[in-house]
Amino acid sequence: MPEKLNLLIRPRRNRKSAAVRGLVKETLLSPSDLIYPLFIHEDREDVAIESMPGCHRWSLPGLVEEVGRAYVAGVRAIVFFPKIEESLKTSSGEECFNPDGLVPRAIKAVKAAYPDMAVITDVALDPYNSDGHDGIVEKQSNGELKILNDETVAVLCQQAVSHAEAGADIISPSDMMDGRIGAIRSALDAAGHEEVSILSYAVKYASAFYGPFRGALDSAPKDGDKKTYQMDPANSREALREADLDIAEGADMVMVKPAGPYLDIISLVRDAVDVPVAAYQVSGEYLMIKSAARDGWIDEDKVAMESLLGIKRAGADMILTYFAKDVAGRL
Repeated sequence: MPEKLNLLIRPRRNRKSAAVRGLVKETLLSPSDLIYPLFIHEDREDVAIESMPGCHRWSLPGLVEEVGRAYVAGVRAIVFFPKIEESLKTSSGEECFNPDGLVPRAIKAVKAAYPDMAVITDVALDPYNSDGHDGIVEKQSNGELKILNDETVAVLCQQAVSHAEAGADIISPSDMMDGRIGAIRSALDAAGHEEVSILSYAVKYASAFYGPFRGALDSAPKDGDKKTYQMDPANSREALREADLDIAEGADMVMVKPAGPYLDIISLVRDAVDVPVAAYQVSGEYLMIKSAARDGWIDEDKVAMESLLGIKRAGADMILTYFAKDVAGRL
């Protein structure tokens, strides 16, 4: 027999049983941490999204049914992303503030059925813009594209107010235009919506992980890329500057997107700000887990749970994830 070690400190004592591990658990994940992103369209049928297994483009009746299933599972917050018909898309995206448009009708339908579900709406032009960009595009004489910042912000303000008028609880600008948080806050307040919150996509990177999402909404840029407004993945200090600016302009919460590849950024922002921090586990992260699980390489349920726990441990107060309904049910 080997000689017994004379150890005063044995960390494994805190891991010896499920009950003890529960007592010393440092990070807890609950359904109230999760926000469920949902895709909607004008069609009467619910359509499975090929690029995102398990996700659908919901008709309005289908949306209400899916929200009901999520509600039963324990989810209390959702966010909409609309697929807009091509005939309604323009260079200025005016459909985004149509009071009878798809998103306002979706807000009203969900609120009528589930009044205490927190409804969050995405504010950006890419679903409505015929150029597929988050802002209004101007083509330069050299052929390059310029995204018009201030002109875009004026339209975003109208979009935000239309969502608030329909009953949205939280407005979530994802466009990354400069100054849009302050302008939207002023527009909401002027329209009598001081109680409507702003969750800013303050730290949104120009990431390759968004691919499946753009396929789901058919919202990829027709030309160029989004690098003049979304952040460079190489930068971290810039994240603090963006978050600080948005908070100073009136953001009630800030977001880091994507989540998994940017855990260091989530932690950095969490330590630096005094407002709640959200993180978005984006479509590419979701699809990697789904694809590996489909081929039998990993356990989907366990890996999904672990990935979300890691995002929470990094400092996220809330997580947008396509796994929200299923994970909430298991929790």
